[in-house]
Amino acid sequence: MAERSAGDGRAADATGDIGRRVLRLRTERGFTQRQLAEPAYTAAYVSTLETGKVRPSEAALRHLAGRLGVSYEELTTGRSPRDATRLRAGLTDARRALATGSAEDAAALFHELHAEAELLGFAEERASALLGLGDCALETGELTTARDHFEAVEQLLAEEPLPRRVPAIRGRAVAHLLAGELRYSCYLLESAIDELNASGLHDPNALLLLYTAAIGPYMDMGAHARAVRAAELALALAPNVDDPGLVARMHRGVARTLIAEGRTAEADASLAKAQELYEQLRIHTDLAHCHWMRGYVHAQDGNLERAEHELRTARDMLASKRAALFTVQVEVELADVLRRRGRAAEAEALLLPLLARSADAEGQAPARTDGTGPTAGLTAERGAVHAGGAHRLLGLIADERGDADTAEEHYCAALSLLERTGAAGDLADLCRLLGDLLRREGRLEAAMDAYRTGLGHRAAPGTTTLGPAPAEPPV
Repeated sequence: MAERSAGDGRAADATGDIGRRVLRLRTERGFTQRQLAEPAYTAAYVSTLETGKVRPSEAALRHLAGRLGVSYEELTTGRSPRDATRLRAGLTDARRALATGSAEDAAALFHELHAEAELLGFAEERASALLGLGDCALETGELTTARDHFEAVEQLLAEEPLPRRVPAIRGRAVAHLLAGELRYSCYLLESAIDELNASGLHDPNALLLLYTAAIGPYMDMGAHARAVRAAELALALAPNVDDPGLVARMHRGVARTLIAEGRTAEADASLAKAQELYEQLRIHTDLAHCHWMRGYVHAQDGNLERAEHELRTARDMLASKRAALFTVQVEVELADVLRRRGRAAEAEALLLPLLARSADAEGQAPARTDGTGPTAGLTAERGAVHAGGAHRLLGLIADERGDADTAEEHYCAALSLLERTGAAGDLADLCRLLGDLLRREGRLEAAMDAYRTGLGHRAAPGTTTLGPAPAEPPV
């Protein structure tokens, strides 16, 4: 009975809305009720319709829409197809602005479009604008804001099929990943994959987006087997996907698993495919990410000169787009290459400001405006894995120049950061470095504790705490 009453209430509201809409449009056009009604209906019928006392039939609404010069959809929903087309064109322009320009400029466009879509009651366009705002916030490193926007999209599309919500779920997972919450990122992605596959919604675009997004947190947690399987499934799904941007992102993700297996030539070839697609699509941020990963590939291969060139290219591209968090993450990897090339002082000069800026940000210091670098640094809540990497590198530099106290301080800071993230491989390596330092200092018991901690992380590389692997699609 309660459900029927609620349904009756919604029907009455819809009838009232239509009546008010007919009254407004009739008044704007200067029609009398008789002129609007004839020849098929009476003035009295139009009067009862306008006051919400009668629920009009489809035939009556089509007659009235024709007389008023609007579409049936506009009369029944209040939504003009022209407005929808204009909003969608605006969203395309905003997406292009995000791909080729700064996230702040694109966010201003998305904000305007969201306000207009909300005013007009266009849920789909409103969700698209919120998704764009979330992507802008990811690029600028405003991770809490990004999560809020993605959650709003999920709420707005709560009654829609799951594939429609997948881009927002993926965005929220990436925000948690960048914040150092690796396990929760995996949980979000795996839950969505399970729900898609268990319900038979084997949407290739949605699955490719989720499997590709899962590779990063899997790799950071040391769950290499799961990352490789996700990459294999992504490759199997790719022929059924017609979005070149998604396919390019897949090639980037697959490259990470190839690097881990020592297949650097294949990884570079995969990145070259992604780079070609991004150049065709003019997606500058993702193109910068390709340069970034190619730099990492060359560093793994020992070609440090080419690695430095690629990383500097990526850093400059990201800085020009004011992608603050990504820029400082690249600078950490560039510092590693500089140290390995024997330029420790240059590497240290690059790293220290990244951590100093994070301290300034916590104290609400003014942002940098000189255009020479990012406006904020790395913290436990913002780029925790790379913040730990920066401390690790500074520890290595101090260790190499014989400053054991400073080295230990940085190693311990890195350990504190990485333990929150569960980045198993990085933690094991860091514990080895700390143990070696303590052993050289003659602190054998402390060194043994560090080694045991490292072995514990190595023995549990993430898969034991992630639960069962998600169901797989029929590919």
